[in-house]
This record gives sequence, C-alpha cells and structure tokens, in this order.
Amino acid sequence: MKKHVLEPDEQRIEDSAGKWRPVSRAKAAQIEAIIDTARKSRNINIRISEHDLAKLRERSSVEGLPYQTLVTSILHKYVTDQLVEERDILRSMGILNSAGSR
Repeated sequence: MKKHVLEPDEQRIEDSAGKWRPVSRAKAAQIEAIIDTARKSRNINIRISEHDLAKLRERSSVEGLPYQTLVTSILHKYVTDQLVEERDILRSMGILNSAGSR
C-alpha cells in the first residue's frame, strides 16, 4: 500500500495534534459564538453592469471557483482590510528593492 504524503499544511496540523489543550466552558462558548457568527450568511441583491458581471465570471473561471464565491471573497477581504491595491504592492516592492540595493 502506497503511503500518502501530507501537504505542508496537513503536516503542521499533524505535528500540533499533541499540543491540544482543553479550554474552559466560558472560552468554549466564546469560540462557538464566533464560529456561529461566521457561519451565518444573508442573501442580498445588487445591481451590477453586464460588463462587470461578465468580467467577474471570466475571472472566477480563471480562479476556478463560482463567481458568487469570488464576489463574497472580495467583499470579505475589503471589509477586513485584506484587499490590497496593486499600486500599494508596487510601492512596497519599490521600497524593498531600493533598501536592498544600498
């Protein structure tokens, strides 16, 4: 039988399995509340141009996920300040490159 090779993320989970520690009931309730909040979702209706919708569908196809999932991901990244603009990345790269060439 061929042994399954774990991905790096899977291996980290396996390696940390022995480090599990129980938490208090209050902490467990707090964690469950956070998980419950994250699981809740609502449907919304928005108006979007045909052009933008076509581009979203095109991009989602390239990314390999449904376009509604892509839109949800983009919105989540935006509201959690994780959506980064290309010009900010380029500016950071310029700073790093100039610091490295000194």
